[in-house]
Amino acid sequence: MRSHDIDGVLLIDKAPAMTSHDVVAIVRKRLGFKKVGHCGTLDPLATGLLLIVLGRGTKIQDLLMAEDKEYTGTMQLGVTTDSQDADGQVVDTLPVPEFSREKIEESFEKFHGDFYQMPPMVSAIKQGGVPLYKLARQGKTVEREPRFVHVFAHEITRVALPDLDFRVVCSKGFYVRTYAFDIGNDLGCGAHLRMLRRTKSGRFSVEGAVTVEELKNEDPAWIASKVLDLPTVSKLRGA
Repeated sequence: MRSHDIDGVLLIDKAPAMTSHDVVAIVRKRLGFKKVGHCGTLDPLATGLLLIVLGRGTKIQDLLMAEDKEYTGTMQLGVTTDSQDADGQVVDTLPVPEFSREKIEESFEKFHGDFYQMPPMVSAIKQGGVPLYKLARQGKTVEREPRFVHVFAHEITRVALPDLDFRVVCSKGFYVRTYAFDIGNDLGCGAHLRMLRRTKSGRFSVEGAVTVEELKNEDPAWIASKVLDLPTVSKLRGA
């Protein structure tokens, strides 16, 4: 298959300490293909499923980005950072009480269903054409519009204070960092997101996705064989 014949979606398991744009750059280089995009940015800290669209696949980018996401993660109670995750600077530390599981579940329940979420300053949302994270680096804080979001399902998978492991299924535009921050605030001790992994996006799963190591080292023909063509993508989406 020639690279310019590729139209579809490539499922990548993003590694930590790299941006979503880094993955796009590797795909372009390995496949010799310019028309490449991604659906739903993953922060450098995060790992897991990143949908890469190629060729005519870029035309359904917005449709794919609009689908629900599933994440697993770890939040650390008692430590708040300026970015709301482990990549930020610590701004506050508080003791963590011996919360009962019932008390923790009570806080999680408050962030289930429909609610508004305030986007963090360290985010790619633009104000006046400038990404908020660039303003944050200048020490500026600006007014942000709360976002209407939805949590379809959540699960506390491990309590090992100060750490809480969880799973959440959420709508487009959801900030898991802010989810951790808000739950920490509700518990009264603060929190930040220590680890995050995207496991699903719509009906696509990270299981069987191409790893970054494979993307870097496997033969381009093998990588191309992993691209889901547009009819397959349509069937998987139930369209």
